[in-house]
Amino acid sequence: MDDPFADIRPYRDEEVAAVLARLLDDPELLGAIASLRLGKLVNLLPAAVRSLLHPLVRYLLGLELKGVSDVSAVQMIIKRYMDRMIEATTGGFSVSGLDQLDPVRAYLYMSNHRDIAMDPAFTNYALHQGNYETVRIAIGDNLLTKPWVADLMRLNKSFIVKRSVSGPRELLAASKNLANYIQHSLLQERAPIWIAQREGRAKNGIDRTEPVIVKMLSMSRDKQTQTFGEHIHSLGIVPVAISYELDPCDALKAKELYQRASQGHYEKGEQEDVASIGQGISGAKGRVHVTFGTPLGAGFDTPDAVATEIDRQVIKGYCLHPTNIFAYHMLHGSEQALPDSLYVEPGDCSRDQFEARINALPEPHRPYALAIYANAVVSKLALLTGPPESC
Repeated sequence: MDDPFADIRPYRDEEVAAVLARLLDDPELLGAIASLRLGKLVNLLPAAVRSLLHPLVRYLLGLELKGVSDVSAVQMIIKRYMDRMIEATTGGFSVSGLDQLDPVRAYLYMSNHRDIAMDPAFTNYALHQGNYETVRIAIGDNLLTKPWVADLMRLNKSFIVKRSVSGPRELLAASKNLANYIQHSLLQERAPIWIAQREGRAKNGIDRTEPVIVKMLSMSRDKQTQTFGEHIHSLGIVPVAISYELDPCDALKAKELYQRASQGHYEKGEQEDVASIGQGISGAKGRVHVTFGTPLGAGFDTPDAVATEIDRQVIKGYCLHPTNIFAYHMLHGSEQALPDSLYVEPGDCSRDQFEARINALPEPHRPYALAIYANAVVSKLALLTGPPESC
């Protein structure tokens, strides 16, 4: 049977065994795991010596994967690593709004985008904790630099967004196929989806939905039978706001923002995204909160209107931490009074600790680092009306 989504969809249960066997024989993956487990010492060894470690790594990895024969079992292994990561790098993980959603419906969760790997990971963790189905995750092919990376991602229910296609015709075809896959997943396979509200992270701390994402989703609409609003309603779009007390990549983002502002451009390193992923996973995050919004209805006529509503819910649901307030006052002046209706979650990072973190950066980078945190307050103030809402 023809599968129009074969090259982008996640792997199915019946494909897991063959993919795992392929991964266990991949020398690049085995070498990457050896470096991860044994640190920089491995990289100092001659290549011939490093390759001698591969059988040991393959054996240990095989033990961990023993009995794994479907996607659910793969995700349970990932959950163990998530448990350890949350314990080691966060000051606590909390969730709100999920209990207002239908546990049997397949939603399209559209979140703000602050961290490459951790945004969908924390969304998935929240869903799993609440006994909701985990999501299929949209991931750009620019991050899949190696075949084994793509294999690992697709084992974890990721599907591929083709950003590297050349030519407008090819891009249009890839976008339409992606939109059709998302709709097929939601409505035919009843499998929920995670997608970011924008391409690339909001490195300046300003969460805004790109209407082009909504336009892509609308490509699956049957214009003969559905209005634009009816199609949006059928997708079950749920805005999600993820907030980190500390951004593990704040220094990297501030450096990039400074260079763009001062030099007019920024040249990304070949493995920079990989480094950001690693830093996002291992770096200190403080408290982390995920807020689930309410599904969008049919009362929308344009992608811009949909984007505006997603922005409203993301900003409203964004959980402010003390670090956001510290940064706002450091950037705009401590005399700037904030309204009592601005709810702030208790935090783990003191003002002295936060100031030391910022002051450790090169002085020209500091305003950009502060803005990463302070802009969440600016966005909230622009929206805020009514009584305070707890996270």
